[in-house]
Amino acid sequence: MAFPVGWLIVNLSHPPENKPRNRFDFNLYYSPPFLFLSFLMQKIILSIAIIAFPFISSAQKRARDYCIRIGVMQTGKLNTITDVAGVKVGQTTLIKADSVRTGVTVIIPADGNLFQHKIPAAIYVGNGFGKLAGSTQVNELGNLETPIALTKTLGVATAMNALIGYTLQLPGNENAASVNALVGETNDGYLNDIRGRHLRETDVLEAISNAQTGQVEEGNVGAGTGTVCFGFKGGIGTSSRHLPASLGGYTVGVLVQTNFGGALTVDGVPVGKEMKKFNFSN
Repeated sequence: MAFPVGWLIVNLSHPPENKPRNRFDFNLYYSPPFLFLSFLMQKIILSIAIIAFPFISSAQKRARDYCIRIGVMQTGKLNTITDVAGVKVGQTTLIKADSVRTGVTVIIPADGNLFQHKIPAAIYVGNGFGKLAGSTQVNELGNLETPIALTKTLGVATAMNALIGYTLQLPGNENAASVNALVGETNDGYLNDIRGRHLRETDVLEAISNAQTGQVEEGNVGAGTGTVCFGFKGGIGTSSRHLPASLGGYTVGVLVQTNFGGALTVDGVPVGKEMKKFNFSN
């Protein structure tokens, strides 16, 4: 019997502060499908037809669709964080004109009123450089009482207000006088007009209302809309692993907001090095 018990949220940051000259080109040519195709074609210049692939394909591609299988453990049914029973993910993507590329991703870890039925939680920070809000109480009490929101650096306060308002209006919380909203962020100012602070509380509430189990949209969506990773287009990613019954049958899910530098390696293959695309390269 399988016991789905674990989930993990990871948001990774930050890119350099300089911005690309043409944001549309950056989003188009450095998206993940081109990354894998260009390497597998051994640096052959992609044709116009291949460049147009994302616009004519109806199905989103993942690494395993290209026969890239990382690790030896079995994935969950969907290979997403929602393979853990009860976990839902909702996203709001904001793309406006040529300068707004941002959004919010919300993870609801369990059904019901989280404020009344808090769930165990812990936070671990590695090489932390961010504005994570709500972590002090989680570390102190070891529990979580709101959904988790991921967004941009200057949207943390907006997301917190939205989570607090959402929690206060839930039936049973009429006497609540303190709410610990948990919000993570990355700086999407590389591609987004971050100083414009375009995220609204209604955007966060929309992500909560459209949260669902099942497939999770990945890539250039939600809190990943304006992110950059290894010098290529970043985004939202998710995966899961399922232990055999002899080891407890547990399922662990992860969702990441990628926004950091380095040299990309895919299943041991030095993609960034081969493509000569990495931090501090020409």
